[in-house]
Amino acid sequence: MIKPRLVTLLLSTALLAPTAAWAQDSTSAPASGIAGAVPTQPADDAAAGEEAPDVSIPGGAIIVTGQRSRNIERTAPQVISVLSSEQIARTGEGDIAGALGRVTGLSVVGNGYVYVRGLGDRYSLALLNGSPLPSPEPLKRVVPLDLFPTSIIASSLVQKSYSTNFPGEFGGGVINLTTKSIPDESFLTIGGGIGWDTETTNKLGYTYYGSQTDWTGYDNGNRSLPAPLKAYLKSDTVMGSGSDQALEIGSTLFRGRNSVVQKVDKMQPNFSADLSAGTRAELGEATLGVIAAAGYSNKTQTRDAVQQLTQGLSANPDNLWEDYRTVSTDNRIIVNGMLGLGLEWGDNSIRWTNLYIHDTSKFTRLRAGHQESNQDVDYISQKTAWYERALLDTQFTGEFKPDDKTSIDVRAGFANSKRLSPFEIDSEYIRTNDGTQFGENFVNTMGTGAVDPTTISFSRLSEDVWSAGVDVSRQFFDGWRGTAGYAYQLNRRTNTNRQFGVYASGDQSLIQAFGLLRLDVLLQPGMWYLNDASGINYNLELRDLTANVGQFDARLLNHAYYGKVDGQITDSLSIDAGVRWEYAKQTTVLRPVGGVATPTTGLKKEYFLPALTLTYELEPGMQVRVNGSKTIARPQFRELVYQNFYDPDSNRTYRGNPFLKDSQLTNAEARFEWYFARDQRVSVGGFYKHIKNPIESILAGSESFITTYANAPAADLYGGELEVQKNVDLDTIGGAFFENRRLVLIGNYTYTKSKLKVGAEDTTDIYGASTTQLASDYFQNGAPLTGQSEHLLNFQLGMEDTSGLSQQTILLSYASKRSVSRGLVGSIRQPDVIEYPGLRVDVVLRQGIALAGRELELKLEGRNLTGRKHLEYQTFEDGRVDFNTYALGRVFSLSATAKF
Repeated sequence: MIKPRLVTLLLSTALLAPTAAWAQDSTSAPASGIAGAVPTQPADDAAAGEEAPDVSIPGGAIIVTGQRSRNIERTAPQVISVLSSEQIARTGEGDIAGALGRVTGLSVVGNGYVYVRGLGDRYSLALLNGSPLPSPEPLKRVVPLDLFPTSIIASSLVQKSYSTNFPGEFGGGVINLTTKSIPDESFLTIGGGIGWDTETTNKLGYTYYGSQTDWTGYDNGNRSLPAPLKAYLKSDTVMGSGSDQALEIGSTLFRGRNSVVQKVDKMQPNFSADLSAGTRAELGEATLGVIAAAGYSNKTQTRDAVQQLTQGLSANPDNLWEDYRTVSTDNRIIVNGMLGLGLEWGDNSIRWTNLYIHDTSKFTRLRAGHQESNQDVDYISQKTAWYERALLDTQFTGEFKPDDKTSIDVRAGFANSKRLSPFEIDSEYIRTNDGTQFGENFVNTMGTGAVDPTTISFSRLSEDVWSAGVDVSRQFFDGWRGTAGYAYQLNRRTNTNRQFGVYASGDQSLIQAFGLLRLDVLLQPGMWYLNDASGINYNLELRDLTANVGQFDARLLNHAYYGKVDGQITDSLSIDAGVRWEYAKQTTVLRPVGGVATPTTGLKKEYFLPALTLTYELEPGMQVRVNGSKTIARPQFRELVYQNFYDPDSNRTYRGNPFLKDSQLTNAEARFEWYFARDQRVSVGGFYKHIKNPIESILAGSESFITTYANAPAADLYGGELEVQKNVDLDTIGGAFFENRRLVLIGNYTYTKSKLKVGAEDTTDIYGASTTQLASDYFQNGAPLTGQSEHLLNFQLGMEDTSGLSQQTILLSYASKRSVSRGLVGSIRQPDVIEYPGLRVDVVLRQGIALAGRELELKLEGRNLTGRKHLEYQTFEDGRVDFNTYALGRVFSLSATAKF
């Protein structure tokens, strides 16, 4: 447990210091008029309750709680939401992204990207214990939060109103994850689970061999680069497509283990296992704590998708540019581990946290369909890929109290993320149905005729993030405290994406005949030497397709200084005000092979970012907050590079725009909160944001359907939020079963409206265009921002036992339609590509039992019980074009956790 002196320290600094975590509600007005604290807590609220969660935010204040705290949201000087480990467990989610999807105003899009108030992931900031994290995704700077299992997270804080202790890149809000800390007592927990997906498990799917150890998420060396290819990639030269070097490299690339798609009649169920342990020891006047956790999960998902593209303004099947049925199987394996050490003595504490996450996706896909309005020609393509992502993070924080009025918080961290994708193979076969010799067969003509070349890609991303900061806070007279802080951050990213195309340039009859072969046979070593010199005119070529754009480096350097003051103006009115100065230099450098490195972008900016929050207590338990601030949003690295990148999950090819500029946001918010009883509250609020130069995605290209980016002139976003939590005791029903049971009703609704502001004379910069373009050619005045749903609704109806673990929860979530890409093909303005998440219903049952003197938790989950599909489409006057639509299975899981 926390020592009394430390409790006193935390109470005095947690509400005032920029590093504050809020750990205790007062039961009477504080004598010193602590800023941000609400003077009185209702008696039934303060009397008892569950322990407050560990919460950490920039500055390093990590609170090891063990106190009774009812409403952290209430005592915080800003508008926040906190998910404790108990609340996370109630949702039953296995990763933190899923749990955050239940928070007011938050929605989860794609693979774990959390949107705040309908704004895209570019406007969200993710921190771990107050320190920044790099992303293992080439298209993102924000780390996908589904990488983080809930088993290692003590709490998740979402702050929606800006305060200057946070980085200025704060659009919709910040999500700060706090890992578990010093345990109250020694423990050991072991858990495991199994899951069944109605669209995948025991049904047809696809895979490829890869290696014997793929089930672990780690390759056994089969995907190591062949020596000739490794030497070529290091040479910084461009080979001739038909040279001896090209033939030697090509003959080593395609094998049965990486290029043969295998049918699996009955796919395996999902399964997982986890282990965590912790202990503490008293070392004289100090307490040492150790906590460790490890986990493994193996999930498979098969998607049977309709993927269509159209060039014009019609959904008529005869006019579709592409019309495919795509079946893909994704086997995702996540391995994670955490080790934390903490030391407390007197009023001081230090903590060292280490986190490792390894996330692998073994991806296999078959596509069949038609192209270019030619319904007589059939296409089949296949893809095999291995995406390996890893995140390694180590952090040090220290909290020191040199005297009663001064506190010093320091922090330092290093994080590295990696993404590796070797032997990513795409190939295409065509059946012409034209009555010729091979017209009734699928043939791979290797880049001749209407068939694309077979491609093989090798990509690697590595990003380092160094961060450090210090905060000094001092009480200069009763009820008032000043704080000054400095933060440093350096991101360095290197990205390589080398794609090679296999072409045949020989006799067409030979190309047709050989093209009947399976890919690994067609491209076996001997085939590469069937050329004019051998007397067989087949002539395979290996072309380096991305030598001029396949490598880039990116760097972001950020220095920030801030000052803030907190105080109690009157007994009922408190203020939190400050300003942050940020200097940032962001660069991307394109490194063509054998050429001269070209700086494509250099954004160098300084900003003064003020923030002000006023909190007024109307009466005990009832208060009003008002906040105003300015923040920014920077382009992501990949968005600044003029280089194509295909994302198999979204079925999109992306290309950057080196002309992108920072977005600048002006924010305002007002909120009424009523904490009327223990664990119960109502809050309602409104918010407004004006965004200058918002970055929007647009669908461009006359035939290539490439998603690129541009700055719209401006946008306004506004809306409101309603949150209600109410408990209903059931003991009045009578009977032993209901004696300690209650209903838990938790609901939240967010309405968000956004509009682009595009004037007739406004312009935007598009890379490759000869002149500055009219913004109205790319953006429509009044259109919503991409990624923004107008309506978000979450509702939890649960029954739980207050004397032990027994919970039954129904969870409903709804998100209305949102635009994910602007519909623009050449000079034709198409309808936007719309995603419609719709209504989803989940059920989570948790029951604790005693078995052989041990605590055992059983959990049964039913997910997506409505069978809601993933819908991405464009709507035209004559029908709908399904951009990427597929069924999502109902998922049923059973797990057990034993505590020792």
